[in-house]
Amino acid sequence: MSYVRERLGKELCALLDLIDGGKAEDERLRAVASVVIDVEALVVDGAERQELIALLPAAKQRELAQRLGSEQAGIEPLVYLNSLKWTLDQRRELLEFFGFTIDRMPIARPLYRQNCEPEYPLFQHQRSAAARVKELLYDGPRRVVLHLPTGVGKTRTAMNLICDHLRQHESTLVVWLAHGEELLEQAATEFERAWTRLGDRPVSVVRMWADAPADLEGLTDGVVVLGLEKAVSAAKSKPELLRFLAARSSLTVFDEAHQIIAPTFQRVVDALTIHPGASLLGLTATPGRTWADIAQDERLSDFFSRQKVMLRIEGYSNPVTALIEQGYLSKPTMRTVASEAGLHLSAQDQSLMATAFDIPAGIIAELARDKQWNLKVVQTIMDLLERKHRRILVFAASVDHCRLIAAVLSAVGLDAEFVTGESSTRHRNQVVTRFKSAAPRPMILCNYGVLTTGFDAPAASAAVIARPTMSLVLYSQMVGRVIRGPKAGGTATCEIVTVVDPALPGFGDVAEAFINWEDVWESA
Repeated sequence: MSYVRERLGKELCALLDLIDGGKAEDERLRAVASVVIDVEALVVDGAERQELIALLPAAKQRELAQRLGSEQAGIEPLVYLNSLKWTLDQRRELLEFFGFTIDRMPIARPLYRQNCEPEYPLFQHQRSAAARVKELLYDGPRRVVLHLPTGVGKTRTAMNLICDHLRQHESTLVVWLAHGEELLEQAATEFERAWTRLGDRPVSVVRMWADAPADLEGLTDGVVVLGLEKAVSAAKSKPELLRFLAARSSLTVFDEAHQIIAPTFQRVVDALTIHPGASLLGLTATPGRTWADIAQDERLSDFFSRQKVMLRIEGYSNPVTALIEQGYLSKPTMRTVASEAGLHLSAQDQSLMATAFDIPAGIIAELARDKQWNLKVVQTIMDLLERKHRRILVFAASVDHCRLIAAVLSAVGLDAEFVTGESSTRHRNQVVTRFKSAAPRPMILCNYGVLTTGFDAPAASAAVIARPTMSLVLYSQMVGRVIRGPKAGGTATCEIVTVVDPALPGFGDVAEAFINWEDVWESA
């Protein structure tokens, strides 16, 4: 044990001898040596390693040589061991031979520079827009519209803004207003996802729509996702609910902000933002009410003090063009097919269309019963299937029309489903889940009135617009369901086919639609 005593040092050995009342036992020395001596350092140092191995009994030297691969007869174990280059694995074997437990995982070298990826990121153009929103949200009129195209992360950008707001205004409430269960649940779920990554404290998320109870007792911090129908009802019969929220909230967010100037909705917003310091954020892909009545669009613009933030991308006058070229939006092929039939519009019908915001329901119902027009819709869908589209979204003209198209497609052996406002929640969820799946069999989903907002199916690469409309807002919403690009989890290209009757008006360019209302806003 002279080697061990030498490594332990005279002072430590003298103390151990004193404890044992004489010369310390070998067992005591080994126990202390396992703690004090850095055997790994001895193994790494060539001279120290050679001296250590030389102290082993001949039988142990032979055992170690065999363990390290010596099978040559006539070579002395010690000679073989001293001839080794002692790789990392061989040094680990030596340590294990001496009784040390070695982690066999590769030794990770420290990285002195590496990327640290965020869990809830924004693209640069989204960050730029969010920064400009914050400049307007807390100064002056304290109200602003965030104008982003469908598929460009309007909700995600808003959730980043809300999380910033909650971190800076503890304790406070944010009220999110939207119409329709899909949009409301999307908002609640997305906030939960955002706050778990960006939040700094526990907050409440309250879902208040349909039959949910209006139980806000003790609520002071978090987000209230409030259905517009419930809010309008409260304004009439339970004004104390809106007063409670107004007293505790500092930010109201109105999704699909082009609806906000409807008198019933405006009363709700006015009630929630009555106190000084309350801010209002509108979200929309279509910052206008119509395409033909500029007075309606002026009212919307004035309500937000003409403050709107639109994407700015250097080198482009229209951000949609840039987003398509850069892969954030899918590159659309937009075409129109006309049916051979034609509506025979009376003078009264033409007069009615000239003054209406959209095509009257009676005219659409007549068109939906036309065999030639329906045949053109089905032929258009079949053509898209031949073009290898795996998920096709069809916007039908009515509930009955939606059922009819899905039934005809099913009758010829295709996987076709339909959802409408009359569908049960369970049926709708099952159908939408199948449509969003990665199943290889092509599927067609027909809908009427439920998938224009709050619906996200990145795999959908084609849309058939079989719902005639004069509403640029509605048309833009329908088109927006299939234009999510590859950088946002969607497809590189998409096809949008509008089936029209020659007697009715239509639209055809998603980029031009995005900037349609710029003349009534002073963009921030």
